Amino acid sequence: MSYTPRLKEKYSNDIAKKLQADFGFKSSMRVPKIEKIVLSQGIGDAVADKKLIESAVKDMSLIAGQQCVATMSKKDVSNFKLRKGMPIGVKVTLRKDRMYEFLDRLINIALPRTRDFRGINAKGFDGRGNFNMGIKEHIIFPEIDIDKVNKIFGMDITIVTNTDSDEESKALLEAFGFPFVKN
Repeated sequence: MSYTPRLKEKYSNDIAKKLQADFGFKSSMRVPKIEKIVLSQGIGDAVADKKLIESAVKDMSLIAGQQCVATMSKKDVSNFKLRKGMPIGVKVTLRKDRMYEFLDRLINIALPRTRDFRGINAKGFDGRGNFNMGIKEHIIFPEIDIDKVNKIFGMDITIVTNTDSDEESKALLEAFGFPFVKN
């Protein structure tokens, strides 16, 4: 018996058919879907303290459910005391089942735990059907033990879809239950 994430089943059973009918797609292959989710954190203070990268890698790996990698600087910047090849952030790319599991936890658990949460601004679309959003505190995820956190970091989340239309992409995310702010 194999396990299928809840949102993956919801997409294949309900959302894909609804979007195909709403937008009038003749082929089911044309229906928008999420291809990947990229999580990243920029840690500027890591130039002075190398242990921040280790704790960020540990926290991001807990959040994502898979190992993340440290990102290295590409060039020297003397004003920031930054040298080429120094670790300055962490990132992880989620695909398939882990992507749907993370999206489910983000929508139903983490975002409602955000302080003064009123919804997500829909201005994060890039014109190519992808959605970007930022989170100010990574401690909103239940996997993170607040007592063991050295420093609270922000996080960038990019949701990449297979469509070029922001309208189709927004309809897809709304069907998943993304809490966009109502105008």
